[in-house]
Amino acid sequence: MSYTLLAVQALNGLQFGVLLFLIASGLTLVFGVMNFLNLAHGALFMVGAYLAVFVYQQTGAFFLAVVLGLVAALIFALMIEVLVLRHFYRRDHLAQLLATFGLILILNDGSKAIWGSSPQSLPLPEILSGSVPLIDNLQYPLYRLIVIGVGLVVALFLYLIVQHTRFGMLVRAGAADSEMVSALGVDVRRLFMTVFAAGAVLAALAGILAAPLIAIEPGMGDNVLILAFVVIVIGGAGSIRGAFVAALLVGLVDTLGRSFVTDLFRVVLPPASANEVGPAIASILIYALMALVLVFRPAGLFPAPGRS
Repeated sequence: MSYTLLAVQALNGLQFGVLLFLIASGLTLVFGVMNFLNLAHGALFMVGAYLAVFVYQQTGAFFLAVVLGLVAALIFALMIEVLVLRHFYRRDHLAQLLATFGLILILNDGSKAIWGSSPQSLPLPEILSGSVPLIDNLQYPLYRLIVIGVGLVVALFLYLIVQHTRFGMLVRAGAADSEMVSALGVDVRRLFMTVFAAGAVLAALAGILAAPLIAIEPGMGDNVLILAFVVIVIGGAGSIRGAFVAALLVGLVDTLGRSFVTDLFRVVLPPASANEVGPAIASILIYALMALVLVFRPAGLFPAPGRS
């Protein structure tokens, strides 16, 4: 096993983890504060990527595409919240699941109708397309380091907001007991709208950051949504700290597992058997991790107060 390869894959896992955190943090806030199951959260990841590509195609400016893509995603999310989602806040989880699943179908088919089914991409500007020497024999793409840095800065920003502002106090109180927050005279509808908008912007930001790295196509948010729910289960619903730790764990376990599990099996199995068993085991590692957490910490590693 090459130490250079291990370092590269660890950085890849960290980059994957911070993208998962951006998605899962918004989803865990929506579920923790609003008790709302939003299956369409992954579709907002897709919408952010598509909107950034659309702006880039019109302007040719990458940084303008990032900013305007976020603004457009925020406006789009607020429209969804006002027209559809707020009518289901008081409904049971089954109604919420059905409504947001319908949104997934509409958004996936809508993106296919507008942009087609062929994969699209967001080209990087020349200034972000180089590599950075980290240690001997290790060059790592500059843009991936920027993604890691942005994710860590957003994580710190969210922590400061949630822990040290009045809005953060309301978010934490809502995650613990939303009915009590409403009884104390807080405008719960405005709180819900703000939390949903923040979660949507985080998901869209993840989609925009991922756009230069992956193929942008209809349905691209579906698999990401599953991983975000895994992160929430491991970290604990309503917990930003839990989402951060769990996202990094999932990113590292998934990336390192897919890179090295097969090599580890070759130590004890014939190469042909290891080649069959290794990828199968690697693909379920994060779900095995989730199962272990559910056995020993059913509420997650860092559940929000009132949910342990």
